[in-house]
Amino acid sequence: MIPPRNVLLVRLSHLGDVVQTLPLFHALREAWPEARIGWAVQTEFAQLVAGLSALTRVLPFERRGGAGAWAALRREIAAFGGAHGIDLVVDAQGNWKSAGVVALAGAARSVGYAPADRRERTSALLTAEWSPPAARGTHALERALGLAAHLLARPLAELVAEARLDVDLTASELAEGRAQLSALCPGGPPLLLHLGRPGDPRTWPAEHMRELARSGADAGWSVAVISGPAEADLGAQLQRDLSAEPRIRHWVAQRGPRAFAAVCAAAPPTARFVGADSAPLHLAASSGLVCLLLAGPQDPKRTGPWPPSRHGSMTAQPAPPCQPCLARACRHTNGPVCLSGLAPRAVLAELDAIRASRRAR
Repeated sequence: MIPPRNVLLVRLSHLGDVVQTLPLFHALREAWPEARIGWAVQTEFAQLVAGLSALTRVLPFERRGGAGAWAALRREIAAFGGAHGIDLVVDAQGNWKSAGVVALAGAARSVGYAPADRRERTSALLTAEWSPPAARGTHALERALGLAAHLLARPLAELVAEARLDVDLTASELAEGRAQLSALCPGGPPLLLHLGRPGDPRTWPAEHMRELARSGADAGWSVAVISGPAEADLGAQLQRDLSAEPRIRHWVAQRGPRAFAAVCAAAPPTARFVGADSAPLHLAASSGLVCLLLAGPQDPKRTGPWPPSRHGSMTAQPAPPCQPCLARACRHTNGPVCLSGLAPRAVLAELDAIRASRRAR
């Protein structure tokens, strides 16, 4: 195909999904170095992709902005396309929200997922071309790269082997990340523990994370307990509970995905990250940090850290018959037992096993 002039990539949310769309962006940029590539993304996630030096423009969308948000996005699209307009729009989300952006773009060519690969199947009606349906259980990152395989007429396996997840950190961002990591983990191999949002069935119980922090520090790890804005109260509580532990530090109400990615990128090969299937986990993995996913209701084969061969995952054993349910609300009689039944000592043992296997290599 003739290389397009103006390309609009649509992946509005959520942050973890935006991270797993990065290989698609990098593949298109490498294939079309002269193209202007814009990324339509929700405002709260725009900071992550805004730092990509090869991205021409970020087109922010205010999800809660009503009709005014759509009018503003239309103006952003018009400004990006200019007199020539949009040659190609790539819908890497696959719901009615992203389909609305496809319609606004009015592109000469539109490409998106096949109906079977969409959460809202009928949204495919607004996309002229579909990539071939993915095999059952395909990882989200491979599914996104399927769009690149369709557009570039390249084997998917080649694109997967070349997948880039980096967020293109600058030298100053990396320097700040090293300083922050040094403050968080001043001695011993770093162990970054990310608290999940209370009430989310993907969240490991806070008392388990507290116990893991203590036992990890006793085992020689330099532990950092990290909480985002949604977990700030819980992070502050654990900071008070663990205030007497000199090997445990806290990063409460951490904001800024690029700052977090820089800390992870600064981590040595001995460092580890433990957390749920969330944006911080995917940012840590994309930055080269070895991760241990506490899978709970999630399926690591579909949404776990990439590449799967580098990272680990755990759930309670024996796993309940309903795991993985992929649900956002637990319907089990006893609550999310797939995580509450996962003991801190088992997680610590798995971390030690990962550390031992890396040394053996």
